[in-house]
Amino acid sequence: MKKSTPRKIDSGSRDSAAREVDARIQQLVDWRGEMLARVRVLIKQADPKVEEECKWKKPSNPLGVPVWSHSGIICTGETHKSVVKMTFAKGAFLDDPAGLFNSSLEGNLRRAIDFREGDKVNEKALKALIRAAVVLNTSEI
Repeated sequence: MKKSTPRKIDSGSRDSAAREVDARIQQLVDWRGEMLARVRVLIKQADPKVEEECKWKKPSNPLGVPVWSHSGIICTGETHKSVVKMTFAKGAFLDDPAGLFNSSLEGNLRRAIDFREGDKVNEKALKALIRAAVVLNTSEI
């Protein structure tokens, strides 16, 4: 499989991408917006060099899906009716000693965490998982 070269994102594009993620979060006027915003903060704290953007825009989801990357996709933040789903692109290759992964467990590559209304976030474990995903991505270059 051919490795893709990390693309350089200028600060104007970064600001635009951040505004798109802001818009996606603000569109959610319930607990899902709060949860997605909280997860976003934790991702940025775990990896200050993370790049964010919204991908996979379509008529049924014109704002797209927030995606966080560092030398490849770390995770996505999808929102559904009853969950905020944080999907790690290479989650099957990450150690998860805290048992955060609770969804998409049958796949060979991805793993996800479904947050439901009222769930508490294990911030320390989630940041460790994010950092491990960054290490995995950067070690493959």
